[in-house]
Amino acid sequence: MFFAAKHNVSSTGGNHIVKKLLGVLSFACVLAFLPSILLSAQDKPEDMKAAPAEGKAAAEGKATKEARWEGIVVRSNKDDSTLTVRRRGTSVEKTVKYDSSTKWTSQEHGSKKVNDIDASQVNDNDRVICMGTWDKKGMLHATMISKRLTP
Repeated sequence: MFFAAKHNVSSTGGNHIVKKLLGVLSFACVLAFLPSILLSAQDKPEDMKAAPAEGKAAAEGKATKEARWEGIVVRSNKDDSTLTVRRRGTSVEKTVKYDSSTKWTSQEHGSKKVNDIDASQVNDNDRVICMGTWDKKGMLHATMISKRLTP
């Protein structure tokens, strides 16, 4: 009321000014938070963040925690000694490289008994858990591959 009386503005005109100020303030808030919203939308899933960070630590000579990748074998290439493993419930695929030092095991769900197997016993559509280290290209060099058996 004081503003309206001093500047000869009616009460409805004052409401109009308040509405305009609130609109401008709302627009400014959207502009202020827009960059942070866009940056958070570009964040990668947690399993995608781990591979490059571990590869960087290995390049710097730091001790790295053993990496883990599990999922379903979608392709196997015996000539290149690689498996392409898709994480369950997603479309994310990683290449797992193995060599003669890779330990191969199989285990039923919930069982304590671990069986030694060889690479020929892991086929497409098998569920596997791979342990090893990530390289700079995002490939897992496996020290152990465990085929999961269903009861």
